[in-house]
Amino acid sequence: MRLHGIEAAVAVGQRDLVLAGLDAADGSGGNILDSSDGDEAVFHPGDPTKGLSGHARARYPCAVATILLCGVDVYFRGKLEALLPGHHFVTTDSVDWPDLVIADISRVDPIDVADSYPEIPILGFGGHTDTAGLRRAHEAGFDQVLVKNALQERAAQIVDELIA
Repeated sequence: MRLHGIEAAVAVGQRDLVLAGLDAADGSGGNILDSSDGDEAVFHPGDPTKGLSGHARARYPCAVATILLCGVDVYFRGKLEALLPGHHFVTTDSVDWPDLVIADISRVDPIDVADSYPEIPILGFGGHTDTAGLRRAHEAGFDQVLVKNALQERAAQIVDELIA
C-alpha cells in the first residue's frame, strides 16, 4: 500500500522493527511487503545490526554512550552536546554509570578522577598553556589527553574510538 511515497508496515511482529531501504535503486524506497528485493531489514532487540545489509548497517546510528562530565563548565558542555549529538551527558551527581568520562583538567584533580573511574575510559582536556596539567592527566592514566581546541575539532572521532 503506498501513501504518497510512504509505505505502510503490515503484520510487523511485536518487538521487531521493519525498515524499507530508503536508497533502493528504483528510487521507490523498496517494497516493505516483498522481502525478496533485499531492501528490508528486521531489527532484533538483542542485536540491532543482525540481519542488516552492508548499506543499511552503515546508516544505523552509533550506540548511545553515557558520558560523565567532570569539571566541565556549562558553556563547554553545550558545545560538547552539539559536537556529540545522540549521547547521554551526565554529571557526577547522576546515578547512571558512565561509558566514558570527559574531564576538564584545569578544574578537577586528574588523580581523583582516575581513581574514581578505574575501569572507564577517561578523556582529559585543558588549555594549551597548561602543560603541567596535561602532563598530570597523562601520568594519572587518562586514556586521551588533549588541548581544548583539539577536542573541539575531533570530539566525535575520539569519543567513538574510546567507547568502541
